[in-house]
Amino acid sequence: MTRQTLQDTMGLKDAEHFRKSYLLPALELGVVEMTIPDKPKSSKQQYRLTQMGIQEGKR
Repeated sequence: MTRQTLQDTMGLKDAEHFRKSYLLPALELGVVEMTIPDKPKSSKQQYRLTQMGIQEGKR
């Protein structure tokens, strides 16, 4: 999913708040990963759950 899709799904309007409070912590914990990790600012960047994120979602 794109950052905007994730943010819209969560019902959050402020992009900076979403990035700092949700996206970056999820990336650091390893529950979400970038599809283009070597180009984090790419307009084509998307995010997907890792195996750990899938397991956490089942709890």
